[in-house]
Amino acid sequence: MRAIDHHAWTNRWRDWHPVEKGLPAIGLLTLTLILPPLTTAPLVLAGVMLTTVYGAGIPWKTLLSVLAAPATFLLAGIPFLAISIDFTSGFALTFSPEGFQLALQTMIRALAAMSCLAFLILTMPLTDGVLLLRRMGVPAGIIELILLIYRLIFVFAERALTGRQAQAGRLGYSRLDRSVRSLGLLGGNLFQRALEQARRLEMGLMARGYTGELRVLTPRWKLSWMRLAVGVAGVSLTGLASSWLARGLL
Repeated sequence: MRAIDHHAWTNRWRDWHPVEKGLPAIGLLTLTLILPPLTTAPLVLAGVMLTTVYGAGIPWKTLLSVLAAPATFLLAGIPFLAISIDFTSGFALTFSPEGFQLALQTMIRALAAMSCLAFLILTMPLTDGVLLLRRMGVPAGIIELILLIYRLIFVFAERALTGRQAQAGRLGYSRLDRSVRSLGLLGGNLFQRALEQARRLEMGLMARGYTGELRVLTPRWKLSWMRLAVGVAGVSLTGLASSWLARGLL
């Protein structure tokens, strides 16, 4: 999380208008969901990854680490779709070509969609993304909840790291039974601290006259129609290339 937040604030496109980054990403995500996955998803995945690394200046290591968790989850699910179990004449495992094709389509489509989201979170801080959410008509209560949860993630991550280091210094993870007990104590302590922090936040907001929405100063971005046109053109070319490839395969 810290690496993601760091690159979101320091990448080359940090000062771009959120619409210039959000509209192309949402457009590519839409293409990934509605067009044939085997022709669209590879184009979207390759284009977004190259744009993120060579355009916004995000290191390959960071981008791949963000995509590693969903990719591992998707790879683990392929055997459950590609292999069928038959109990009619005992126990038998059979390979299903239809299931494997479905698994391949699901994996490549999900990775392409995740790459679009990774591009957004690595190039746009959450405070900038709030502007897009407000313009899309997301209720203010949901936006405030997102901001508070995002802030608390870093607070409790730091406390969890500090607590684990203190437990490790007292040999709390030297054996399996001690590790389980230490993790339980750490989780219980964090839960109590979360309730206490929530009460403090509620009292602080009420003391400041909170009425349901936190108003903050919004930076004045200058929308570049040239960059926006280039992004929209890239989305259009991707859709056309995918349709052309789909006709060639058919």
